Amino acid sequence: MSAADNKQTVRNNFEQLALGNGAPLLDSLADNVQWTIIGTTALSKTFKGKQDVIDGLLVPFREALVDGHIHIHVENVLGDGDFVVVQGHGEAMTKRGVAYNNTYCWVYRFEQGKIVALTEYLDTELVTRAFG
Repeated sequence: MSAADNKQTVRNNFEQLALGNGAPLLDSLADNVQWTIIGTTALSKTFKGKQDVIDGLLVPFREALVDGHIHIHVENVLGDGDFVVVQGHGEAMTKRGVAYNNTYCWVYRFEQGKIVALTEYLDTELVTRAFG
């Protein structure tokens, strides 16, 4: 897969997530994906494998939000070889009543058309305030 193909996969994932459809994202994750959220928050760790990402990150995150997902606005998508970098920001409200409007930088690494690694950079203080 080319850098352009990888960028299109990521763009499509965000477009579909905006519609509430997470299937394309899940389909693009390799079974052995490693998704790392930086920092020392309750969410910060490396999730190892697609099922760990689903059970340990995506489901609890969705359940903590009022409408079940964060509204992501992509600002830039850059690609070089097997890497894609996305800058964006998101808007959501937690069920605890805390606005969760975070700024992100995601760094994806692809192998054979699948996401094998993802590092998520974000405002960790906001994560702590919103999710404990």
